[in-house]
Amino acid sequence: MGRTNPTYRDALRAIEERWAEFRRALRRRDQPRFDQLFEYARKHADASGLLNHQNPLLPALLSIDLEQEGRLDDHEERLEELEAAVAARDDKEAAPSDSDP
Repeated sequence: MGRTNPTYRDALRAIEERWAEFRRALRRRDQPRFDQLFEYARKHADASGLLNHQNPLLPALLSIDLEQEGRLDDHEERLEELEAAVAARDDKEAAPSDSDP
C-alpha cells in the first residue's frame, strides 16, 4: 500500500494546533475571534483541498479573507439601507405639512 497525504482538513487542524499557544496568550475577548477565523477557513475546506497547495496556510488565509469580504459587503449593504431610511425620515420631517400656515 502506498502512503496517503493528509486531507486539507487534517492540515488545517494541525495548523490550529500549532497556533494553540498563541491562542492561549490572547486576551479572553480575542480568543473567540481567533476561533472564528479558523471556522471561516473550515467553511472553504472543500475548495482549499482541491487546490492541494503545498502550504495549507495560504488557502486558509484566502478563505478567511473571502469570509471577511462577505461580511464587509453585508455591513455596507446594511449601512446603505440605514442611511436611506434616515434620509427618507429627514425628508418627511422637513416637508411642510398641509396644516402648516
